[in-house]
Amino acid sequence: MAGTEARAGAALIGLDWGTTALRAWLLDAGGGVLATRAAPHGIMQLPEGGFPAAFAAIAGDWRADHPELPALAAGMVGSAQGWREAPYRECPAGPEDLAGALTRVPLAGGGALHVIPGVARFDALPDVMRGEETQVAGALALHPEMAASALLVLPGTHSKWVRVEDGRIRSFRTFMTGELFSVLRGHSILGRPAQGAAAAAPEEAARAFDRGVAAVREGGEGLAPLLFSARALVLAERLGAAESLDYLSGLLIGEELRCGLAGGALPRITLIGEDALCARYRRALALFGSAEPRWLEGATIAGLLRVARAAGLLTR
Repeated sequence: MAGTEARAGAALIGLDWGTTALRAWLLDAGGGVLATRAAPHGIMQLPEGGFPAAFAAIAGDWRADHPELPALAAGMVGSAQGWREAPYRECPAGPEDLAGALTRVPLAGGGALHVIPGVARFDALPDVMRGEETQVAGALALHPEMAASALLVLPGTHSKWVRVEDGRIRSFRTFMTGELFSVLRGHSILGRPAQGAAAAAPEEAARAFDRGVAAVREGGEGLAPLLFSARALVLAERLGAAESLDYLSGLLIGEELRCGLAGGALPRITLIGEDALCARYRRALALFGSAEPRWLEGATIAGLLRVARAAGLLTR
């Protein structure tokens, strides 16, 4: 099967190599996806043989069919804990800056895996990203009109709010919304009411989420004084145990939006991420009175192709 895939105009092996998962695409020069693969081999759970074995398992037959095929990876594979550290590029940074700072990892049998660097902000409160910079490059490739000025929000374990100007990442902020939810759900008293409870009906879950967002929007005090309400409302029988996690999610996402939207008029927000999570952000943004955001699919693939072209890796 791999030989058939590679004969169909393959031009690039692209990888999104994160902490817990590895995704690979066989792409043609126009961005068409010829094949897709996924493995649970993020940098923290590699198979025997480590990084070389994980790469060979997911893309070795593609390279065997076409040894000259370039390979390009984004994500935590370029971190200090990754295969080879790809030093951060400091803001402002655009696709050309990323392409000019690729880290080369030699592969068995010849050729190399090229790793895209992350982007850093080294001001009074430093911040870093790895992987999201490639999604931003993809967003700009898909919507060139955003290059002049744009605000992109990438929800996730560590949500990123990225400001783009003149086609480059000018600044960004990280919100640990997803990780905080996971910690509070699994390791705090706030997650206990929902343990063992039957799942809430969709409409009840949505109302509880909205209630959490509204509590932050209307409270004016920030998140800290509101967190315990996720338990107290259940004890007072004013919130069902099954909906308590949706309420908590609303509190956390609401706090992220309260901080991110502070400071006056903002350009239209573009969301990049998993559909169900972005749907929560769209709902919360509407409750904050923000304009309907754009939601993008395919940003990672588009970003890999954009950086590959800028680096001269594509030969067809």
